[in-house]
Amino acid sequence: MRYLMMIFYDESEHPEDGSPEQESLWKQYNAFTQHVIDEGVYRGADALHPISTATTVRVRGGGALVTDGPFAETKEQLGGFYVIECDDLDEAIQIAARCPGSQHGTVELRPVIERGVAATQAIRNQHDAAGNS
Repeated sequence: MRYLMMIFYDESEHPEDGSPEQESLWKQYNAFTQHVIDEGVYRGADALHPISTATTVRVRGGGALVTDGPFAETKEQLGGFYVIECDDLDEAIQIAARCPGSQHGTVELRPVIERGVAATQAIRNQHDAAGNS
């Protein structure tokens, strides 16, 4: 089963860009990423720009309401994510506990609904057949 592993943290406590602390944190994430790749559970991951870059879109009364900023004001913000494929929730929890984000924020696991897997795999196969990686 695939799980979305969302990493939440307080941006105000995040190390400053270019600082030794940020460099150390990126090294920890790079090592964690290599670890989940080596375990064969990695399906994708990305970091997100700060919450100040967020745009929220809601459709009401047939029109789109677009606002700058996040959907909700919270202490912790979504900073990045991994998609992992595990045998069960216990395995996903073990992996999430090794994520650097679990030490300085919160890691939320959500199972992915698998009904779109066949379509997704077909797209991946077409992508791979076209010589894209």
